[in-house]
Amino acid sequence: MTLALSGPLTEEKTRKRFVVPAGIRCAGPILIFLGLGFLAPLLTVLAYSVATPKTFDVFRSFTFDNFTTILSPDNTVWTSFAWSIAFAAMTVILLALVAYPIAYGLNRVFGKWAGLVSIFFVFPLFISENVRLYGWVLFFIKNGVLDGTLKTLGFAGGPDVLFSPGIILFGMVYVYLPFMLFPMTLGLAMVPKDLVDAAADLGAGRLMIWREIELPLAMPGILIGMLLTFVLAAGAVAEAKILGGQSVIMITHDIEIAFTYAQNWPLGSALAVLLMILISGLALFVMSKLDLDRILGRR
Repeated sequence: MTLALSGPLTEEKTRKRFVVPAGIRCAGPILIFLGLGFLAPLLTVLAYSVATPKTFDVFRSFTFDNFTTILSPDNTVWTSFAWSIAFAAMTVILLALVAYPIAYGLNRVFGKWAGLVSIFFVFPLFISENVRLYGWVLFFIKNGVLDGTLKTLGFAGGPDVLFSPGIILFGMVYVYLPFMLFPMTLGLAMVPKDLVDAAADLGAGRLMIWREIELPLAMPGILIGMLLTFVLAAGAVAEAKILGGQSVIMITHDIEIAFTYAQNWPLGSALAVLLMILISGLALFVMSKLDLDRILGRR
């Protein structure tokens, strides 16, 4: 009898051993989506980056000639890398200064009007970025909205700001403001008002409350906004093309040229890989230098 039952019992144990946990089954669609939407394109780019230059021999050749070309001392592509990182860093700094008062107002000042004010910052996202940037071109261009209005009023005319680094930075701050504002707003929403009131009742000044309570508790949202803005701004290209008139060449423009006009997909992929490594390295370096325990209030 023991031998007769051992077969079914063993078979039942085997079935139980290979049962997929419920968590993995529920996460299956997400894992498939991430695999097809993230890992597959990334692996394709990595494969192209080590393919023979100016060919489409992906997965059939392996060479580091593309990276050697980029790292050559005669190559000026590092100027584009420097411009992209510099503009991204300046955009993050300016947006942190601009978005914090707005985020504070949405949480503490605007009251019942906060939802309406938020719509003003969300609404531009429903319009194409290129359309909005061309709108600024029409506003700043010679004999455009600003220049024509000032001349009508008897002034000399508007400032000549188009096709300069300054207007590129302005465009990036304008485009990426919502991506900094809303994570920062959520971060400030995590600060309990009762805790702020209690600190004020105990004699803490406004600066001390901000430094010791509001900023540490809101820092997770602020950091998310900074990282999101930096990653998006480092890959910006439309602002330099439309507002800057290509007076400054961003690295994303070089990548676009390699994939389109030059038809050198391996070189474009190598540039994209280096950009990903550079941005990820800078983000991890900054995060490693921050005392997250102190920022998050765990002292």
